[in-house]
Amino acid sequence: MISNSCLYRNETEVESKLIVQYLLPNLGYTSNTWYQEVAFGKIRLDFMAFTARMGHLDRDFRWPLGLIIEAKSPKKNLDHHFAQIRKYMFELRSPYGVLTNGKDFRIYELRNKIVELCFRCTGTEIKPKIEQIKSLVGRDQLASPPLVIPEIHISTTPQEKKSMKIISVYHNKGGVGKTTTVVNLAAAFQQKGKKVLIVDFDSQANTTYATGLAKFLDESEDNIKNNNIRQLVESKDKFQIKDVARPASFVAGSSIDVIPAHISMMEVENKFTTIEASKFRLLSKLKAVEKDYDIVLIDTPPSLNLYARIALITAGYLIIPSDLKPFANEGLNNVRDIINDANEVKDMYGLEPLKVLGVLPSKVSTNSRFVKYTYPKRRVLVEERYGFPVLSSSIFEREDLAKALEHTIEYGEDEIPDPLSVFDYKPDSISASEFEKLADEILEKMDA
Repeated sequence: MISNSCLYRNETEVESKLIVQYLLPNLGYTSNTWYQEVAFGKIRLDFMAFTARMGHLDRDFRWPLGLIIEAKSPKKNLDHHFAQIRKYMFELRSPYGVLTNGKDFRIYELRNKIVELCFRCTGTEIKPKIEQIKSLVGRDQLASPPLVIPEIHISTTPQEKKSMKIISVYHNKGGVGKTTTVVNLAAAFQQKGKKVLIVDFDSQANTTYATGLAKFLDESEDNIKNNNIRQLVESKDKFQIKDVARPASFVAGSSIDVIPAHISMMEVENKFTTIEASKFRLLSKLKAVEKDYDIVLIDTPPSLNLYARIALITAGYLIIPSDLKPFANEGLNNVRDIINDANEVKDMYGLEPLKVLGVLPSKVSTNSRFVKYTYPKRRVLVEERYGFPVLSSSIFEREDLAKALEHTIEYGEDEIPDPLSVFDYKPDSISASEFEKLADEILEKMDA
């Protein structure tokens, strides 16, 4: 059993104090035999350590790779990251991989196309057991016969950045978990190194609140009313993305920006119905920042109004959250209609049709009889009766999800909203694991 005690406060300290200052030098890796923060296509690796002196990463190379190292926050459960390091070891043909969060230290070995755990200890045991660790993954040990280390050949020629992916999250029925899906899926993408922009297109502004942008107690302190998605869509030249987007506070170390919504949007929706250009302003302004973001997630109103139509015209992909209950299922007919309308407009202007990634089962009951008997039937029903694919991932209704978004902090005698992603509220929870799996599935479907 791994102890909860930890010598390091965050991922940065795990990298700098444990790996850079202690582990690599004590394993015999000098500064010219390891490299930090390496990116090859979809691989974003913390450390690569070689048994021979390295060349430069501005050309192709063939060096004997000794091991790869992935560092995580002490709050993270390493079980959730085994699949990642296993994938990296396979793709890089690395004989060994180290995975650590400072309080749990693991060494994996690739042998006969199988990755297996070959060593594990607590963070406090690393120094007493350094010789044992060195005998497994020390530079001299890996460089000496009879171990044959496979060479790798990875082109480091700069590749063209894949295009920004724009995803709308839509269902015309409310209460199916749209906001929960948007904010936690964004956090999951961030965990995988993606730069994310959230666009709140719902005048109820639930996502704006859930991302931590409404920390005010009085209308006089409202700094959103005159700088939100409404102004961005109203104006052709003013209110560009960089003018309206704000950094989110619901995740630690955020690389997530948010374009907020505001209740005042209700007042002006009809104004846009006669202005055809307004339907394309968000898309046009997003194209100007396509190099700044990997993924855009658009939260939509639970209706068939113009804001929902703009969101679907703007997006390239669609996720449909649904609790799979009868009313939500009946609403899928309306969802199909608005998709057809959006695609007709897209076709008129030479845009690619909206690609439905699938219906996402969300707010699913955890009742054992429901999960065993009713839930599988409802999944099949959506595909057979309504013709929509159902995602393999599911988001079950759990207390952690609700408490994360309802988190508050004391402000004098008052409390103000301080929502958190489930990864920040309880990173080892089942809900965090569910959203991590969802992010993997979505990225795979989009080839992102």
